[in-house]
Amino acid sequence: MYTILKKELLNSNEIYLMEIRAPWVAQRGLPGQFVIVIPHDKGERVPLTICDIHPERESVDIVYQVVGESTKRLSMMNEGDRLYTMVGPLGRASELITAPQQEQQEMRLLFVAGGVGIAPVYPQVKWAHSMGIHTDVIIGARNKSLLFFEEKMRAVCDNLYVMTDDGSYGEHGLVTTKIKSLCSTPEGTYSSPYTHCVAIGPLPMMKFVSLLTKEIGLKTIVSMNCMMVDGTGMCGACRVTVGDKIKFTCVDGPEFDGHLVDFEEAGRRLRIPDRERYRIATVDGQGGHRCNLSDAVAASLQRQKPQEQDPVVRAGNFDEVSFGFTPSQAVAEARRCLHCKKPMCVTQCPVSINIPEFISAVAQEDFALAAEIIAHDSSLPAVCGRVCPQENQCEGSCILGRKGEPIAIGALERFVADWNREHNPSSTPAPVAASNGHKVAIIGSGPSGLACAGDLAKKGYSVTIFEALHHAGGVLVYGIPEFRLPKQKVVEPEINNLRHLGVEIKTNVIVGKSLTVDDLFDRHGFEAVYIASGAGLPKFMGIPGETLGGVLSANELLTRTNLMHGYDKEYDTPVYLGRRVAVIGGGNVAMDAARTAKRLGSEVTVIYRREQADMPARREEVHHAMEEGIQFSFLTNPEAFLGDEQGNVRAMRCIKMAMGEKDEKGRRKFSPIEGSEFEIEVDNVVVALGTSPNPLIKSTTPGLDTESWGGLVADPCGQTSRKGVFAGGDAVTGAATVILAMGAGRVAAKAIDEYISAKS
Repeated sequence: MYTILKKELLNSNEIYLMEIRAPWVAQRGLPGQFVIVIPHDKGERVPLTICDIHPERESVDIVYQVVGESTKRLSMMNEGDRLYTMVGPLGRASELITAPQQEQQEMRLLFVAGGVGIAPVYPQVKWAHSMGIHTDVIIGARNKSLLFFEEKMRAVCDNLYVMTDDGSYGEHGLVTTKIKSLCSTPEGTYSSPYTHCVAIGPLPMMKFVSLLTKEIGLKTIVSMNCMMVDGTGMCGACRVTVGDKIKFTCVDGPEFDGHLVDFEEAGRRLRIPDRERYRIATVDGQGGHRCNLSDAVAASLQRQKPQEQDPVVRAGNFDEVSFGFTPSQAVAEARRCLHCKKPMCVTQCPVSINIPEFISAVAQEDFALAAEIIAHDSSLPAVCGRVCPQENQCEGSCILGRKGEPIAIGALERFVADWNREHNPSSTPAPVAASNGHKVAIIGSGPSGLACAGDLAKKGYSVTIFEALHHAGGVLVYGIPEFRLPKQKVVEPEINNLRHLGVEIKTNVIVGKSLTVDDLFDRHGFEAVYIASGAGLPKFMGIPGETLGGVLSANELLTRTNLMHGYDKEYDTPVYLGRRVAVIGGGNVAMDAARTAKRLGSEVTVIYRREQADMPARREEVHHAMEEGIQFSFLTNPEAFLGDEQGNVRAMRCIKMAMGEKDEKGRRKFSPIEGSEFEIEVDNVVVALGTSPNPLIKSTTPGLDTESWGGLVADPCGQTSRKGVFAGGDAVTGAATVILAMGAGRVAAKAIDEYISAKS
């Protein structure tokens, strides 16, 4: 897979063509769409527009220019080598291709291409030629040596016009010079012979083409593929203003109405950050130090406290904060349990772990038995033991907590899972039934999808998970930082446990693009589909200045850092941060973003419009953030982001808030204090205000009902409006916790089993 079948240097400006074997993309790719290429295991996600498709060879052509470390590494690869991965097809196909047939028959097209933009224009011209549509093409470059695809383009268009800035080849002048010539009348006015213009190339070229065609009255489509970063819209870095709306290039584009695009703003966002103001943030700090204390911890009625890294030390590294219980601490803590006749901790656990039983096994020092008991109900114990809000669930209902401190259920779960991983690395997580011959597809490898897959696999189902990213784990790998949830040590072994159960995981498959839900049923023979695609589209505030340089979503910061290892000098993906970083929000994601920025060397302030007691983040995370030196500005709400002359954010205009009476949900209302406006100087703003489901699946699945805010409609068992299609987790509820998503996955697994059994 992803073998380089052909490599060709197209010109002296280090522009290369590669033909890559990519069956998924070749089957479904259309002109105007793009792919994400990762050349090597530490490379960036590089977005590249498809420039030709060869279904018979199961391959696609990509064209790229060497501009950074990842494309440099790509240029050093040769025929026969394999890319680390390729994801696609992504984005929307050209609107010309999806237009009604009647409209296509009346089209007369003008394509304008410059620089590397010549490549993505070619497949659209080729399509128009196949449809018998009159097509003229203008290609431009600074000089002859920078041109390519001339003969290929000439073979599929009616007229080809070549322009060079220096007149060394073709006609002398800019591409706009030729547009004026083609659209001018003898009387000196404009009259366009074309219905559409498509312009793809450098941002300044597309800007001036759009300004001219607006004057002419010629509808113009531009490709903003230069804005793309992760390819899924998850990070929000691809946002661009089109008319009066913010669009995500990776999801809504890459093509937009050129007359509505704010090119000035896009240009500012594309500039390489000023190295005097922003640095590529990496970590050079030493790993955490663990004190050499004796394992002999006396049994006590007081709750055991696991050791942690010193706050000053850990604020400079990405090592896990807590070291977890020692065996003697775990036993001592387990022996505090009262073994209630009606254990509320079980009913408050979203996945219904038999908590008293596993704690009893720990108290008897039978850690292997404790692991078996947990595995019966949870596929991700090492994860849940670390990141679940036990204080609001199992521990929150513990009887001991009424007069003292509850049992440290989460820490015990983590201890058992870690002990089992270290002492029984090859053990089967739970008994597996014989194959029942039925196939179930799961979309998304986050906690909900993994939990559903685990339960179904134990019942004998053949389960395949389709994951959009190049690593499985969903939010566990891209959203939660290493210092809270180690990836190689914790997440990968948990996912491998599912593989041992027989679950197949296919990465780099974007359902809705690579294939559809209907394809899963009709072409691949799945009998049920569980949609656990999460809520990965970041929300912004909708206030002035959000598109300034230096304003980013928490998703972007965390994805660059967690998934792409941006803090590690050995990896290609950069993380640009200035000295002063403000994080807006009060949830766990805000704490993760703030603590990440702190570790990358910034001075961090969390901005939250309510009081500390109202913060939805876990108390432990807020406590850790404060210990690490992060500042908090409560009862503060941003009103606008203010920019400097270069288009970068320099400050936030905020207003102080006052708390009032409680609303119908029991939460206190707040209101701005008139005349309390003030400014906070910043170099970066990280917006951590939640996420919403990606609209891709709902837009490609007929008959799938959704809520007004984008969530999928499902009944309590996960059944959607489509027969055989189930959904759960954040895709249904919006952003929530790992354990609630897992609970939804387990409920859906039971419903899917009943659905298929009834059919059989």
